[in-house]
Amino acid sequence: MTQRKISRRAFLKTAGITLGASALTCSGLGYLATLPPEFEMIDTTLGEQNTMDKKILITYATKAGSTVEIAAVIGESLSKRGFQVDVKPVSENPTLDGYQAVLMGSPIRIGSWLPEAVEFVRKNQAALQQLPTSIFTVHMLNTDGDETNRTVRQAYTAPMRELLPSVDEVFFKGKLDPKTLSFFDRLIAKAVETPDNPPGDFRDWNQIRNWSQTVFPAL
Repeated sequence: MTQRKISRRAFLKTAGITLGASALTCSGLGYLATLPPEFEMIDTTLGEQNTMDKKILITYATKAGSTVEIAAVIGESLSKRGFQVDVKPVSENPTLDGYQAVLMGSPIRIGSWLPEAVEFVRKNQAALQQLPTSIFTVHMLNTDGDETNRTVRQAYTAPMRELLPSVDEVFFKGKLDPKTLSFFDRLIAKAVETPDNPPGDFRDWNQIRNWSQTVFPAL
């Protein structure tokens, strides 16, 4: 698997954060506080390189790197099923040409998918409606199985279902590591931290791999 490290400057460019916007803050510290730590962005192809009739695109948005790792594990699992899998950041605006299915993933921030992921779906809505499409959502809150938690989770992805009414979806528990967050995100995480919502890595890799064996059964 090949990996590409994205610099802070490149990350800010793709996230739409500019020096001009930072000038609106009270001081340069406001701008520095938006800087996320560096992490590995994955852009790779897995599986048989000549499997042109069984190609799947996995494209992801990420804030602190947790969703990247989930996308990579799903890609490895799908490649073992005989698919050729391209794993690409949504910030690269990958084309959908030549794929038989598309899987998209995003973490939840302030109750929603990341804006760049929503915009990718919006721009590619017509093409996605013609392909088997599934989405995975990575979140820390509302992870229980009761009706209240399920209702909140559905609200997270309601904009996706409006754009893609027949989309399949799954929710995965995420990872909250203060070291991978910007200063502002650490403040937000601290504000919602409770004994029932502590920091930590709650990703269930068995669940993720098992789900990867069932997605796109018709392919």
